Amino acid sequence: MTSKQQAWLDKAHRVLDIEIAAIQAQHDVLGSEFIQAVETILGLEGRLVVVGMGKSGIIAKKIAATFASTGTPAFFVHAAEAQHGDLGMITGHDAVLALSHSGETAEVCGLLPEIRRRGATVIAITGSTSSTLAKHTDIVLHIPIDKEACPLNLAPTASTTATLALGDALAVVILKERGFKEEDFARVHPAGSLGRKLLRVADVMHDADELPLVNADAPLRDAIMMMSSHRMGITGIIEAGKLTGCLTDGDLRRILETGHIDINLPVHELMHPNPTTITADKLASEALHFMEAQKITVLFVCDGQQQAIGIIHIHDILQEGIA
Repeated sequence: MTSKQQAWLDKAHRVLDIEIAAIQAQHDVLGSEFIQAVETILGLEGRLVVVGMGKSGIIAKKIAATFASTGTPAFFVHAAEAQHGDLGMITGHDAVLALSHSGETAEVCGLLPEIRRRGATVIAITGSTSSTLAKHTDIVLHIPIDKEACPLNLAPTASTTATLALGDALAVVILKERGFKEEDFARVHPAGSLGRKLLRVADVMHDADELPLVNADAPLRDAIMMMSSHRMGITGIIEAGKLTGCLTDGDLRRILETGHIDINLPVHELMHPNPTTITADKLASEALHFMEAQKITVLFVCDGQQQAIGIIHIHDILQEGIA
């Protein structure tokens, strides 16, 4: 490694040290104002509107996206665009999370009179508790950063890192308080890879009206017809409403190979008893891995009383992009 390359690493370490210190300073000042902000957002009848300009605006957009994806209706409004019509998005039922490290950003501060007139609660995230923004808001979350990682102490670096971390802290505390779960996350990420991984069997299974089922005393003929019409490669056998067995297309091939087949024989004499099943609350990815391990392509979905409520084919899972 050359001396120049070592110098680059040393400078990078100094940047990271400053930003780590910024987050630690943020950690140390959390207090009653943070609690007030959490209570305000939890009690909202409307949405959380996150406002910012410049680099703070980029951070504001990320904070809004984090809230929206974790159960709190939220959106970002660019402070300059709000001056030209987007202010109409804000109502008296909303709370505004306003970001400005100096607390003097003209586009942000210029919105305060109209926001307050509408009756929205304003939460400021700022580095100056004596700023215009801090003086005209309901709750002030202080970012105690006086040194940026930028050697000129000009480019927002440590301050934006601390602001983003504070936004994450707010969002995570609130999602936990709301009881936001994996399935909730999946519902708001239907096209995302994370959402697909969190899909449940219930989300992709065929419902009860599509089940290939026959009674245990039905003739083999009926079981074959049921298997053919549903194109699942299987027929479930029920007795007293409960799934007690199954017959697969592989079973039929083996029966045919014997050369002795009586299509009027009761299907319960030929079925596999106690078929492998899964419950609707399991992850679809679990169902896939189970089918691959068992070398099967279809599973009946049963409730706690062993009643069939659905059926899931390996193709249903793969079509959702789960692998």
